[in-house]
Amino acid sequence: MLEVEELSAGYGDVPVLRGVSLSVPAGNVVALVGANGMGKTTLLRALSGVIAPSGGRVWLRGEDCSRQPSHAMAARGMAHVPEGRQLFPLMTVMENLLMGAFLPGPRAARGASLERVFALFPRLRERQGQLAGSLSGGEQQMLAIGRGLMLQPELLMLDEPSLGLAPLLVDEIFATLGRLRQEGVTILLVEQNVRKALQVAQTAYVLQDGRITLRGMARDLLEDPDVQRAYLGM
Repeated sequence: MLEVEELSAGYGDVPVLRGVSLSVPAGNVVALVGANGMGKTTLLRALSGVIAPSGGRVWLRGEDCSRQPSHAMAARGMAHVPEGRQLFPLMTVMENLLMGAFLPGPRAARGASLERVFALFPRLRERQGQLAGSLSGGEQQMLAIGRGLMLQPELLMLDEPSLGLAPLLVDEIFATLGRLRQEGVTILLVEQNVRKALQVAQTAYVLQDGRITLRGMARDLLEDPDVQRAYLGM
């Protein structure tokens, strides 16, 4: 689904990513983990066209999309659910969801997409007329993921979906990611909760100082002593 080769990116003259390469097979959940400030969010922003990479290549379904703007990446089936949710707070839940189906294809199928989102997140159905800014943190995260799914993406990229949530809500969000994995949704997951991320993913990468320092099957990294010491408090 996604191939990234020697990708470099940053902000102005400040480099953040230094030659990142990774692969996201179709139908898989791939976790990207690491400490704060290592470049995880920058990588998603470079992949989705929010910022332009300074070097390297990106292929989506075999097409070179290395320097495409964000609207073009969305049109190619890439949905980016950003850190901090970035909802439209003065719009309703329903209006936010419909914003995710703005392209012609997803717009034509938005009825079926809404039912899928409401099946995953029943609370959104109950609150569809409520302003997004009045939702709880967990409900806002559900809405952000739901809005991304309204695009009917071939690749869903999630940036810190559990950030700031209570443990029960974290469990609920990751249970939903598990359901999406069973449905065959391709997901690139950036997450500070390393244990949860490695439990839901099939493969994983560790990003440190803008470089991939470790990669492998998620279950193997979960048992790796270096990963346990650095990220699992063991």
